[in-house]
Amino acid sequence: MKQKPRVLIVEDDAAILEAVQLMISDRYNLLTATNGEEAVRLYKMFKPDIVLMDIAMPVMDGVEAAKEIKKFDPDAKIIGITAYARRRGQELLDAGALEILEKPFTRKKLLETIEKYLPSEE
Repeated sequence: MKQKPRVLIVEDDAAILEAVQLMISDRYNLLTATNGEEAVRLYKMFKPDIVLMDIAMPVMDGVEAAKEIKKFDPDAKIIGITAYARRRGQELLDAGALEILEKPFTRKKLLETIEKYLPSEE
């Protein structure tokens, strides 16, 4: 049996982090980080297939973390998840994110977005 793709969820809000985990844990192996610094460390250790990156976080924000991850792995797949898409979404795209998913989002929208960038299981 093929291993489930690994998704790194980077989110400092515990309630949102838990909601996202519940939405996708049946399809993916999950790693979680609550700030950008932790995200970079976990990315380097586990090289997840895709990263769901919040923007506004303590220690290191999502824009800085995305830049660090892209420096380490230019092929990293990063999807921004933020309530500040209009204000800060472009910064994250400039830092290397593929797309910005605006909070709140549905499970269907989240899965569609992830599946767009992860090769299917066939």
